[in-house]
Amino acid sequence: MNAIVAEKMETQALIDYLASHEQKSLLRFLTCGSVDDGKSTLIGRLLYDTKLIFEDQLASIEKDSKKHGTVGDDIDLALLVDGLQAEREQGITIDVAYRFFTTEKRKFIVADTPGHEQYTRNMATGASNSDLAVILIDARKGILTQTRRHSFIVSLLGIKHVVLAVNKIDLMDYSQIVFDKIVADYKAFAADFGFETLQAIPMSARYGDNVLARSDKMPWYDGPTLVEHLETVQIDQDLSDKPFRLQVQWVNRPDLNFRGFSGTIASGTIRPGDEIIVANSGKSSTLRSIVTYDGEFPVAGAGQAVTLTLADEIDISRGDVLAAKEARPEVSDQFQARLIWMSDQELIPGRTLLIKIGAKTVSASVTEIKHKTDVNTFANLAAKTLKLNEVAVVNIALQEPVAFDAYADNHAMGAFIVIDRVSNLTLGAGMIDHGLRRATNVHWQALDVNKATRAAAKNQKPAVLWFTGLSGAGKSTIANLVEKKLLSLGHHTYLLDGDNVRHGLNKDLGFIDADRVENIRRVAELSKLMVDAGLITLVSFISPFRAERQMARELLAEGEFIEIYVSTPLGVAEQRDVKGLYAKARAGEIKHFTGIDSPYEVPAAAEINVDTTSTTPEALAEQIVRYMFGNGYLTTAPEYEI
Repeated sequence: MNAIVAEKMETQALIDYLASHEQKSLLRFLTCGSVDDGKSTLIGRLLYDTKLIFEDQLASIEKDSKKHGTVGDDIDLALLVDGLQAEREQGITIDVAYRFFTTEKRKFIVADTPGHEQYTRNMATGASNSDLAVILIDARKGILTQTRRHSFIVSLLGIKHVVLAVNKIDLMDYSQIVFDKIVADYKAFAADFGFETLQAIPMSARYGDNVLARSDKMPWYDGPTLVEHLETVQIDQDLSDKPFRLQVQWVNRPDLNFRGFSGTIASGTIRPGDEIIVANSGKSSTLRSIVTYDGEFPVAGAGQAVTLTLADEIDISRGDVLAAKEARPEVSDQFQARLIWMSDQELIPGRTLLIKIGAKTVSASVTEIKHKTDVNTFANLAAKTLKLNEVAVVNIALQEPVAFDAYADNHAMGAFIVIDRVSNLTLGAGMIDHGLRRATNVHWQALDVNKATRAAAKNQKPAVLWFTGLSGAGKSTIANLVEKKLLSLGHHTYLLDGDNVRHGLNKDLGFIDADRVENIRRVAELSKLMVDAGLITLVSFISPFRAERQMARELLAEGEFIEIYVSTPLGVAEQRDVKGLYAKARAGEIKHFTGIDSPYEVPAAAEINVDTTSTTPEALAEQIVRYMFGNGYLTTAPEYEI
């Protein structure tokens, strides 16, 4: 009997213990700073001092410390977090490592982020869902470039609470003078970052000074220890007071009788009977029920994953945003944003990319880099491109409108990532500032005379013949012959030649990659207008990059873009060299010349391939005209019947 009572008491004690942990608040924070400032060691110390390391883990770390450790005969606590083999061999952090620990007052999830400049993208990832940042500074080195960069990114991502951890103070004889100087320098450069709290703490992560326990070696410091501050800092996490937002991740349709919309509530609260609206379409309905794994709820709030059912059948798809009817988010196809570039591949304005906001992915391009920020001086600098780890304010245009809030008002609704459309790799991360007014007050004017009417009057199917290839391949020669043949058959054409266009429309552009992209963007837009006029438009441009040729293709309707690859080996093109350009490029007199010091990307699947080394230009022009007849672009003449 006593055994049964004891078992029940133990069970109840366990239930009470778990319940007490569930009721604790959760703080997400990250450690960041320059390389070798002791970030991983600090997290290892937190886990060790809060007794969250199992005996077998401790034994393993003791063994690994002898092989990979950097602290002599002591246990290297950094190895608790640096789990990758490359991290242990090099003694650095590469990937973001997340660890959970708890104290009597609070639960914590900490992200250990890398300090190396090349892994800044990983640091930004760790910071994106943190409430507080612990920025470590090596007391021996003071504030470094990466300290500034990480602090700036922390500010950029809207983190308002910072701990300035002056680590390795033991190596500076626990000097108050050293500590005070570092704190003063940091506060001077971070004065405009908008941090709500900035707590400076001198510490030694290796020995545990001022981490969990107060150090008796620094009697001059009377502030909190790191854990004391983490336990008591007040973080405003109440998203329930903000307008209701849910980004639809999945349309739940298990059978004909049920249709719900699943996602995580980004902000606000919702109850059955509330009126909601689909942000993009403006269609509204009333909430019928809130369905979860645990049954139907009478109310749901920010952070909860739910399925909503509505009283009316309205069109809702993955990526749509459900919002409170009286407080709709902004909907626009253009916005200004702050962008962190995370790729070795340069950002070039005008190049087509993918933007993912919530669950919605759309094609987009950066239309303007307004300025980039120097992380050392925080000055705004002019820029044509962005390189790895650079931060800029940009304007972005999307192919279709999306719903969003400013990142400052709602992180989930204002954050996005930039994706390479070919490799699917993440290239950057951004935070929306605001929509651009011109996106909402400029509308397409409906006209009675349209493309089909103009084309019918000309008795032809409008299209773009896009000639691409190296300089000297013969593009302009063949395009000129094709236009003459089409004109002789009574068709309406226009030829846009690369050299000619640079005398007028594009005379302000050079030959660096960014200008080449803008050159093609302008010509593609002009070609689209000419197709709308019902013309057969011939475009003869080197157009070296696949991405820009694909962008031009996507501006037009299916079947209106015909890519013609004029294939000529580089050696043959150099031998022709009518304009003497290759010789000048080889001599270094012309920079960024395609085929010499700038790449040409061969089309993957051109509609027409022509080889100028084995066939005359006249015969190749004839081949292209026959293709036009055979595919219904031209009125069939007897001599061209297929």
